Order: sequence, then C-alpha cells, then structure tokens
Amino acid sequence: MDVHASLRFLRMSPRKVRLVVDAVRGMSVTAAETKLTFLPKLAAYPVRKLLLSAIANAEHNFQLKKEDLSIKTIVADGGPTLKRSRPRAFGRAAPIRKRTTHITLVLSDEKIEKKISKRKTQNVKSDSPKAKAVAVKKETK
Repeated sequence: MDVHASLRFLRMSPRKVRLVVDAVRGMSVTAAETKLTFLPKLAAYPVRKLLLSAIANAEHNFQLKKEDLSIKTIVADGGPTLKRSRPRAFGRAAPIRKRTTHITLVLSDEKIEKKISKRKTQNVKSDSPKAKAVAVKKETK
C-alpha cells in the first residue's frame, strides 16, 4: 500500500532541499524521523513535517503501523520562481530569483531493496591486444 503526501510552494531552493531529501531516501520511517530531527539543515524541518503528515495519513486513512513503513520515493522538484530585481551601479538592475520547491513523498509498507550498481571490472575493450593478453594469462593459470 502506497501513501502519498506533498508539500507545495516551499519558499526554499530545491538545491538545498535535495541535500536533505537524498539523506533520507529509502530509509525506514522511524530512522528517517530521527535523522531529520538532528540534521543541521534548515530544510530538515519542513521535510520532517511532511514525513509526519504522511505517517498520520497512513495510520488514519489506511490503518497501517508506523514501524512497518519506509520511504519509497521522495522528490524535491522546482516550483515557480519569484522574480525580483536589485539596483546596481549606473542605473542597471540585477535579477534576484526567489525559488520555490514542491516535495512529493510516497511511503510504502513493503520492504524496499536498495539497488546496487555493478561496476565494470575492466575498462579495456575486448578487441584490444592487451585484453587478449590478460585473457590468455587467466586461462593458463
């Protein structure tokens, strides 16, 4: 069962919010709440508030237990930008962009497995003479 919660028009830059969002992605709800409580970022407060709202949605609307929930997806997208200007020298004006963020959170009661990326063991093309020499050495051993 997926539980959705969203926060729109947060007056904070998406770049700053993504630092916090990336720290809790894929965690269990209890661990994420603890981490957000003690994270020294200003964006941690609204993200924690959104997480608590999603937990309340899950408990009230779907009768799910808090201990079983984990963060399936959490995304911080850019919202509309408020455009202001700052006076500069010689009568010019410099732009000021006051950015906003939309955060979308999805909780799930299923176990989430983190995907492990497989690294390439060899960066050498298989057609090259060096790769053939390495393959011959492996066969002789």
